[in-house]
Amino acid sequence: MMRRLAASAAVLALAAGLSGCVIIASEGEERIVVADSSGPALDLGAPAYVSLYTDAVADPKRPAEEVARDPLRHPAEILAFAQLAPGDKVADVRPGAGYFTRLFSDVVGPTGRVYAFVPERTMARENPLADALVAAYPNVTRVNGLLDAMTYDQPLDMVFMSQEYHDFHIPGFNTDVAKMNAAVFAALKPGGRYILIDHEAAAGAGISAVQTLHRIEGDYLKREVEAAGFVFEGESAAVANPEDDHSLNVFDAAIRGKTDQFVYRFRKPG
Repeated sequence: MMRRLAASAAVLALAAGLSGCVIIASEGEERIVVADSSGPALDLGAPAYVSLYTDAVADPKRPAEEVARDPLRHPAEILAFAQLAPGDKVADVRPGAGYFTRLFSDVVGPTGRVYAFVPERTMARENPLADALVAAYPNVTRVNGLLDAMTYDQPLDMVFMSQEYHDFHIPGFNTDVAKMNAAVFAALKPGGRYILIDHEAAAGAGISAVQTLHRIEGDYLKREVEAAGFVFEGESAAVANPEDDHSLNVFDAAIRGKTDQFVYRFRKPG
């Protein structure tokens, strides 16, 4: 059975409630380990990072409209599952107004770097948003390019996409998704992480609903990413919603903001 993991000391009580989970929170500089009976333990970072995640979420610079979305987006859990650490170099692909970019900036700190990657296809609309992030956060850099040929000026620890991957299968983006995943693989350091959040589609739907409902089947996405050489490492249930039957467009008022979403972590071997 697919493992559903939520990993953050800020939400240890939540994780403890997952069936079959075992949580070990060690003292000092030991690391938090979350496991279930179906597989090996996953190392989710030093306990010291928990305060970085919660401090980032509590940062008064965050816009009020983004803070209001926190109960649905569970940012501390996502940061922990992504294993974000000080000094990391990360790419936030299509960051929009910067919900996650701001959080990443706070956690990676002055020795880290966050690349706000805006595809050439959408840069007329999205570059001003990215430039506002650059102006507010010294460790954020805007990058433009083709999704299926993205490059960065240094190897990355993490590439992150939230609710975007399905769009890149829409014909109007003119993106070869297999080449995009290969470009992400090349951009990452050995051991680097590829974090994907997206709206779940019905079982067997594949990419048939990417334009009509803005959903993608998680298993289909997983196969595509693994084909690029990545190893699937785990899944978080932080933004899952079992009440969503996957039949509505994600912008439908009845489900908007409350869709069933998967959060996958893949790793580049090495």
